[in-house]
Amino acid sequence: MKKVIGIQGIQGSFHHLVAQQYYGEDVQVKECMSFQELVQRLVNDETQEAVMAIENSIAGSILPNYALIDENNLHVIGEHYIPIAMNMMALKGQKIDQIKKVYSHPMALLQCKEFFKKYPYIKLIEDADTAEVARRISEKQSKHVAAVASTAAAAIFGLDILAADIHTKKSNATRFLIISKTKKEPNGEKIDKASLKFELESRTGSLVSVLNIMRDFELNMTKIQSMPIIETPWKYSFFIDVTFDDYERFSKAMEVLRMMTEQLRIFGTYKNNV
Repeated sequence: MKKVIGIQGIQGSFHHLVAQQYYGEDVQVKECMSFQELVQRLVNDETQEAVMAIENSIAGSILPNYALIDENNLHVIGEHYIPIAMNMMALKGQKIDQIKKVYSHPMALLQCKEFFKKYPYIKLIEDADTAEVARRISEKQSKHVAAVASTAAAAIFGLDILAADIHTKKSNATRFLIISKTKKEPNGEKIDKASLKFELESRTGSLVSVLNIMRDFELNMTKIQSMPIIETPWKYSFFIDVTFDDYERFSKAMEVLRMMTEQLRIFGTYKNNV
């Protein structure tokens, strides 16, 4: 039976593009209009796996998604990076000076803020999904309105691209996680990256001690993100990604960290896709 993969957004969205690149062009997807819905459908077994954006090279991390993965006891089984090209699109025949409003996902608008400084008369409005806005403009034949989305969305919904590559940094890229309810079993694929979370009290040297252990076991930390624990003031969760060359050495490091930290959880080990 073919897997159903959850995506945030609709066909033509960046999540859809990642699903096609990771699983193949004919991937069967379930469209979800929020990350909360994406996770809920996975938890309810309506999908077998899901694609979830986690960070962008311009806009930074999507912090609530870390909490969604943690709170729902989900597993990270892979990752995928894609270059992000943002484009302003509208109905055929429209010009930029005719556009009064632009709708898109808040992360997309954030990545294009420098471009829109040149058009102060355009109102920027946050929406649920890049491609969904494009579809809505097409279906309603909305004039004086534009979307910021992918070239795939413009092609699917028959819109003209008024301005291409409007993102601030041309090296713009987004990292996506592949998540599942079940832990990925080893299948011979190289495993050299891990995502984990632990808790630490805010006391002198506690984090440095953890980082020293990672250094001693030759783990390369590629990301660290702290989040306060709401129920316990001055206590923090740390979400960390590490790469490594030796899985056995990584496992030994985790044994040591379990004794040094609280609530250590390994979200998943998988192949580094950078």
